[in-house]
Parts: sequence; structure tokens; C-alpha cells
Amino acid sequence: MKLDFALILTALTLLCGAFWLVDKLVLAKRRGPDGKPNETVDFFASLFPVLAIVLCLRSFVYEPFRIPSSSMMPTLLIGDFILVNKFAYGVRLPVTNTVLFDTGAPERGDVVVFRYPGRNPPVASDPPVGTDYIKRVIGLPGDVIGVRQNRLTVNGAPIAYGEEAIYVGSGATAAIEMTGATRVSEALAPGKEHAILDKWPRQMAFGDGEYVVPEGHYFVLGDNRVASDDGRFWGFVPAANLAGRADVIWLNCSNWACMDSFDWRRMGEVIR
Repeated sequence: MKLDFALILTALTLLCGAFWLVDKLVLAKRRGPDGKPNETVDFFASLFPVLAIVLCLRSFVYEPFRIPSSSMMPTLLIGDFILVNKFAYGVRLPVTNTVLFDTGAPERGDVVVFRYPGRNPPVASDPPVGTDYIKRVIGLPGDVIGVRQNRLTVNGAPIAYGEEAIYVGSGATAAIEMTGATRVSEALAPGKEHAILDKWPRQMAFGDGEYVVPEGHYFVLGDNRVASDDGRFWGFVPAANLAGRADVIWLNCSNWACMDSFDWRRMGEVIR
């Protein structure tokens, strides 16, 4: 069963807020200025301001996430801790994800965090619907995206690719295993060039086809085109499932038990 941290944090904030209100509006009058507060009530009431600040920051400003897989290599590595901009695509209520007001929409090339929409029909290996996923926006509503040998066309126009090089992985085992893949730059839009992995000796290209993006949806792919569970296999991301835009890496650690696992060079790196 997937634990919903946003739901837990919201529930705790409301609970502590209730204790805070009871203490301020009821118990404080009964005990008078020199009375001793109830220890239990005082403990929960004291947590309310801290939880409220954390909830607001996490829901409306920036939320931290950790990258658990190799699907966004070489842009994001296993063990990267990132900050996700929660107001980039609309200010949303926690838990329900209801949009209070719009602040923008994803652009082609944005790296986005979203709730996994599920596939139809589902398969046994699927994660729970609503699991946090991170991918790159390739197709906007109304676009026709062509995929062939892990290379793309958008509305019939081929995307520009740079010179190929052999990728050498480092850090986590899954990253090292990608050594030998082809690393190449991809320019989805002016000023939005990024690297992808698109060939690997252990695996052929897959997911070829044409994808017509419905209104209100987005087509997303991982930068690691040979090892990413993405829109080629389960479809499109509804706008309502968007959580925010990945902006910056604030830490990288593939193994907390080993100090050598920290890659300090990635701290502060802007995600492009």
C-alpha cells in the first residue's frame, strides 16, 4: 500500500491546528494568565506552526523528491535529490490536487513530476496509480509525435541531434550498467538542448510509433530511451496529474552508508 505523505502531513497539520485552537480559545481562558497548560494539548499545539509552514512550502512553493531509477539518465542520476517547483503549472490544493488558479503550462522540454496515470489494461508489474513519476515533456496537447529508433519527430518535423558519444556510467550499479550506451544531445526547442541515451548493446530500440496527444494531456519520455517506462507504453499524462517542474539538484547520494557516495559536484545544478 502506497503511503500518501501529503495526506498524512495535511491530517497532522489539521489535528495540531485543532489542538492549537482549543488551547487558545477555550483552555487559555479557563486556566487564566498564571495557569499551567495541559502538557498533551501544549505539545500538539506547539507543532502546529511548524507543520503549517512545512505544508505550505511543500504544497505551494517547492517540494523535494529523490530520483530512484535510471530512467532520466544522463540528466538525472540515481540518488539525485531535486526541488520541484509547485507553482509552475498552477497553485493546487494538497491531497486533492485541485487547481486554485493557473500560473502556466508545461513547455516542450520541461522535466516534470506527475502522478502515474496507469495503463489500460494494467499489468502485474505496474506501480500503484498515483505513484510519483518524473519524465520530460515531449508532446503538447494536439501534437503528433513520431518515435523511430528512439529518435523523434514533432508534427512531422525531425528533432535535431548532435554528435554521438559512448556513455560511461558511475555511482549506483544501475547507472554503471548503462556504460556502453550512446549519449547524444537532443534539441526539442530553441535553448532546450539536453542529453539522452538512445542505444545500448543489451537492448534494441522499442516503442516505435506515432502518438497523437489529446487535449488536456501531455506525452512524456525518459531521457534514458532504452530503460524508461513512459508514455510509449502507458499513454498520456492528464494535466490534472501534474505536480510541478523539476528545477534544481540540491544533493546527490547513491548510498547513505558510504561518504564516497556523495557527489558534491551536482549540488546546485539546474535541470535542463
